[in-house]
Amino acid sequence: MNRYYKFGVGACLLVAAIGYLMYAGLQQSSTYYFTIEEFLPRRQELVNQGVRVAGRVAPGSLTKQTSAKGTEMTFAIGDFKGPGSMGETVTVAYTGIVPDMFAEGRDVIIEGRYADGTLRAQQIMTSCPSKYEAKPGVAPAGDARASN
Repeated sequence: MNRYYKFGVGACLLVAAIGYLMYAGLQQSSTYYFTIEEFLPRRQELVNQGVRVAGRVAPGSLTKQTSAKGTEMTFAIGDFKGPGSMGETVTVAYTGIVPDMFAEGRDVIIEGRYADGTLRAQQIMTSCPSKYEAKPGVAPAGDARASN
């Protein structure tokens, strides 16, 4: 009986340790995902919390400076309505490696913390255009029509 008791206690400790590690890992990696329209009304509630915010980089808002830590950038993100009607924006500050597809007018997902009126980005993810179109006057690849 003593041997089974030790085995049961050891198994319970192992299960408890694994459960704690799973809980701690989820707490560190879980962040709320918002579109910019959802984030703007709730931003004061989300101060100093980890968030992911999807938006579009506002044209004319990007400033870059190279430093020893990487590229220091500030820019604003707004809603997805279009280039002429950006609406209310949020300032983003980021230092690090800039994604290749990052540019003004691009859709981005910012992961970071909101504090002092600025979204302090830890990571920037860009999304690829959802629709690729051929340049005007250029036949699309795979077009079987030949001009004779």
